[in-house]
Amino acid sequence: MSFRIALSGLNAASTHLDVTAHNIANVNTAGFKSSRAMFSDVFATASNDLSSTATGSGVQVSTIQQKFGQGNIDFTNNNLDMAISGEGFFVMKGREGTIYSRAGAFAVDREGYVVNDDMQRLQVFPVSDTGEFATGALSDLRLLTTESPPQATDKIEVGVNLPANAPMPAGVFDPVNPATYNHATSMTVYDSLGTPHTSTVYFLKTATANTWEQRLFVDGTERGTPQTLGFDASTGKLLAPVSGTLPTVTVTGAQLGTGAADLNLNFNYKESTQYGQGFGVNSLFQDGFTTGRMTGVEVDKSGVVSARFTNGQLKLLGQVALAIFSNPNGLQQMGETSWAETFTSGGPRLGQGGSSNFGLLQAGALEASNVDLTEQLVEMITAQRNFQANAQMISTADQVTQTIINMR
Repeated sequence: MSFRIALSGLNAASTHLDVTAHNIANVNTAGFKSSRAMFSDVFATASNDLSSTATGSGVQVSTIQQKFGQGNIDFTNNNLDMAISGEGFFVMKGREGTIYSRAGAFAVDREGYVVNDDMQRLQVFPVSDTGEFATGALSDLRLLTTESPPQATDKIEVGVNLPANAPMPAGVFDPVNPATYNHATSMTVYDSLGTPHTSTVYFLKTATANTWEQRLFVDGTERGTPQTLGFDASTGKLLAPVSGTLPTVTVTGAQLGTGAADLNLNFNYKESTQYGQGFGVNSLFQDGFTTGRMTGVEVDKSGVVSARFTNGQLKLLGQVALAIFSNPNGLQQMGETSWAETFTSGGPRLGQGGSSNFGLLQAGALEASNVDLTEQLVEMITAQRNFQANAQMISTADQVTQTIINMR
């Protein structure tokens, strides 16, 4: 009997060493969660045996429990690396179906999908047509491989200060002769195909007090008719046009010479003033842009993934989905620092970073292993002593048995 009890102790100590060795081996594995061996005693007694003198039958490994504590956040130079600070797992889909992981080392495959080292695709909440995230569905995160389409200029906001004491210019207006106008400012506008065009606005003081004439040139040719800007003599603020918006100036596609659609320019001068003695351009905005190529990816703390383009635009690609389980210790380990859902773990609850009790995401970082190396070295010493003690127990039982055999 003593042999079997001591042998169970040897097996338990050996399992303890195996678990400790596994933890130490993965001390540098991103997203790794350490484990601990849980033991229980064994009593082999008959159901009708009410004796309180049973000695027991040794020990058994009841379970190997994982410790899902937070690991340190290590920063990297890869924007696609992600770390979860708090609760939650990344949702991945691959050959084995849906799996869950804390390892956020991602890259892009040849088709543009964001994947881990095992080619499992990261799952996100897709973007709807209204710009909202469809949290009732999951899709593979895929980076755009096409150019960002252009947008034709439609709205132009001009905020200038025109000097109140400016004189009337001399002679007939001529854009190549600065003496025939007071001031000018230029900007680039874009047609429907993304081709840039130079737009120049000229300002001429008129004979009427506090009144200016505005002329628009696109690609060196005057467009539309001269417009009048009137200012209040007391406040210097714009009076006419009342809304600050001038009539729409249309430049036909044929005049643009690029095959683009007609360009409709709507100028708004509501932020313009007539103060002091100096001309100044305080704001100049137009809403068009040319085509763009993707230059990078950004991920915010809530997991919103955006693609950044050379034309200054950002396009939403999705929001990283996180999963939480009622009993994470019930998850089945799948290797590659990933887990699978089981009946014991319960089903996943999906959500976004920072909502409810879901953790926040940190882009350009990885969660390090949560193994405490000092603790594991102490566990190794403890398991080693347990093994030695049980081995000594077998040696003692052998001596006792030998003594009985040698009796005469």
